[in-house]
Amino acid sequence: MRHRRIGFTQDLASCKSFLVRTAYKVRAYPDAEQAALLRRTFGCVRVVWNKTLADRQRRYTLEQKSTSYKETDAALARWKHTEELAFLSEVSSVPLQQTLRHQHAAFAAFFKGSARYPRFKNRHGRQSAHFTRSAFRIKNGGLWLAKTTAPLRIVWTWSGIDLSELDPTMVIVSREPDGRWFMTFAVDQADPAPLPGAGDAVGVDLGIKDFAVLSTGEKIANPRHMARYERGLRRHQRRLARMRKGSANRAKQRVKVARKHSRVRGARRDFLHKTSTSLVRQFDTIAVEDLAPKNMVRNRRLAKSISEASWGEFRAMLEYKAERAGRSLVVINRWYPSSKTCSACGHLLAKLSLGTRHWTCPACGTRHDRDTNAAKNILVAAGLAGTQNACGGDVRPQGTPLRQSPVKQELSDASPGIPVLQGGE
Repeated sequence: MRHRRIGFTQDLASCKSFLVRTAYKVRAYPDAEQAALLRRTFGCVRVVWNKTLADRQRRYTLEQKSTSYKETDAALARWKHTEELAFLSEVSSVPLQQTLRHQHAAFAAFFKGSARYPRFKNRHGRQSAHFTRSAFRIKNGGLWLAKTTAPLRIVWTWSGIDLSELDPTMVIVSREPDGRWFMTFAVDQADPAPLPGAGDAVGVDLGIKDFAVLSTGEKIANPRHMARYERGLRRHQRRLARMRKGSANRAKQRVKVARKHSRVRGARRDFLHKTSTSLVRQFDTIAVEDLAPKNMVRNRRLAKSISEASWGEFRAMLEYKAERAGRSLVVINRWYPSSKTCSACGHLLAKLSLGTRHWTCPACGTRHDRDTNAAKNILVAAGLAGTQNACGGDVRPQGTPLRQSPVKQELSDASPGIPVLQGGE
């Protein structure tokens, strides 16, 4: 279930009341007639998206002009009256209109710099169609879509929530490459009451060997879901590569490969949801690093492991769950030397190799686990904890989270192979 704040209204007491966009996703089991209609709808959605995108590109190339939503809407109306595209009138017009709106929003996000350039759709990927309130109705606990003659069978798994009282603003029908059908109900709900205070904060250091290490010393193991299915996935992919393109056997094999990927994706997402929910419930404030996975995957030796960890998706889950529960998520600078800084006294090492998993502070003699120490320093950099210098005084980073170690008043021998960064150096 995903959540997103979409706006607010202001009452007489000048208090802001937010609405939260909540999505409920369930399995769907259309009959043969409904499945055929939905497949035609998906095909029409692809045609409208691809043809509109091609026309946009052609016009900008030849005339250096952009295309507005109003112009694409008028073009869609003309297409329906042509002999070549008359089949667009056989399905509901609402998903087609929503396709135009989504493409217009996609280009707006692209020019804003928050998304990549829109791409053409193909029939082998995930298919979806968006139905607004005018194209569906919920009656007697059943869902009726436009152009259908019977309610669509779904499996409602949200206990305590009545489908007939849900009042969704949009229903999204989707079909995964492995053949499974899903229904997503988008609902605008009042901002829920925050969770009761837990009275504690935590720093989280994300990694590969251990998915997350907390400043409390707890380590969350990396489940490595891909490793469990990798052998079978390789076998199915080799079979797919040997089959003739366009054959029925290749289509069946493609579904088998997609089913393997969906199992990995589902297990990974389940783990991320459970881990993020547990952290939000246990702590009032959560501090994490501002990692850049897109840059880190350039390391070809670690690219696969970094991609499998899904740090970006995990942070996105923490953000919306913390906001919904009234918690705080603090993101510190990615260049903060969390691993090289002593969490006990603030001493900063000049160098620390990636293979060094434990080290002893040359200033105070504290023995550190690399990841646990980093998690504690993330908590310090977020302003939620402090360390002590040689005189016993608290040390907190000022302004930028990049902190330099204080001038040592008592010199101590450094551990072999680990240079000491003296004050002022």
